[in-house]
Amino acid sequence: MDEASSEETPSPKVPPWLLRAILTGAAALGGLYVLGWLIEELRTLIVIVLVSFFASFALEPAVNRMERMGIRRGLGTGIMFLALLAALGLFLWAIGTVLADQVGEFADDAPGYINDIEDWLEDAFEIEIDAQGLLDEFQEGGAVANLATRLADNLVNLGATVLQVLFQILTIVLFTFYLVSEGPKLRRNICSLLPPERQRLVLNIWNLAIDKTGGYIYSRLILAVISFLAHWLVFWLVGAPFPVPMAMWVGLVSQFVPVIGTYIAGALPVLIGLLDRPSTGLAILIAIVVYQQVENYLLQPKVTAHTMEIHVTVAFGSVIAGSLLLGAVGAVLALPAAATIQAFLSSYLERGDVVQELEDAEAAQQADRASMGQRLRRVFHREVKS
Repeated sequence: MDEASSEETPSPKVPPWLLRAILTGAAALGGLYVLGWLIEELRTLIVIVLVSFFASFALEPAVNRMERMGIRRGLGTGIMFLALLAALGLFLWAIGTVLADQVGEFADDAPGYINDIEDWLEDAFEIEIDAQGLLDEFQEGGAVANLATRLADNLVNLGATVLQVLFQILTIVLFTFYLVSEGPKLRRNICSLLPPERQRLVLNIWNLAIDKTGGYIYSRLILAVISFLAHWLVFWLVGAPFPVPMAMWVGLVSQFVPVIGTYIAGALPVLIGLLDRPSTGLAILIAIVVYQQVENYLLQPKVTAHTMEIHVTVAFGSVIAGSLLLGAVGAVLALPAAATIQAFLSSYLERGDVVQELEDAEAAQQADRASMGQRLRRVFHREVKS
């Protein structure tokens, strides 16, 4: 009886949906693995494409203006690239000349600096030190004197790295030239694959990216020119060495390197000023700090009000996120990307009325900023008159 009943009991069957779910999950995991592998392998190409897109967004407003003036789009794009190449070459030549001269002078004067420090320590603190070993490094046959020889031994590796970087730069230039010169045609080809509603969305995002990135570059260039002129005048007045290249360095690096650009830009002229004379280095440091306050409270709000308005916290967070994702390139691209996303969200999100308490707090904050600006202007006028 038991044997018959056991033979009649059907064996449990696997539901068809469970088998499909298992296969779908395995396929999804496999697809994610392949996608991650592709992203890792094509990381350099992805970064190049992103940089090219944002570079094209920055150049397209100027090319559009030239096109409206009757200049063919391809010719206008070529003119912009030639202008950028000339500006970059001038900047690298100026900074390279300064660094080469300062490194040579430092190597020549280093023994005197070391002897002065040794004498000062002995006179002030009665500390006797023997710096002969350190001096030998700067003499003939020392480690510092043989630096050029050691660098020459690594020229092969250095040349391979330079060629790789040049190839990547050339790729970015080619991508950017195509994206700018064929921008309207590219947008038309992409939108032709989408329904009308999606076409409007894509064009809106694209135009926002162009406006915000172009505004970012435009505002940075204005601030860089003002910073260059102001620091050039100050460096010339205090007798700093190489006033024009150093002012150019401060103007460009402080504006186009996010977050830490101000500190990097100020460190080099202060160091060169200290090597020349301690009083010169101190005067340069004071001038850079004062100008930074004037720029933060007076110049930057007015310049960026009509170009790229983005909150400081959002800017700082976007730079950190960009650097974590793509390194230094992501940090540079983070600000225009954040401004584009912010503008896009503000265009589609509905805003409600603000309660009276928030309006009162904002009015008080604006009054504090206005009074701070007036105090800074009074101090500036007094300094100019004196």
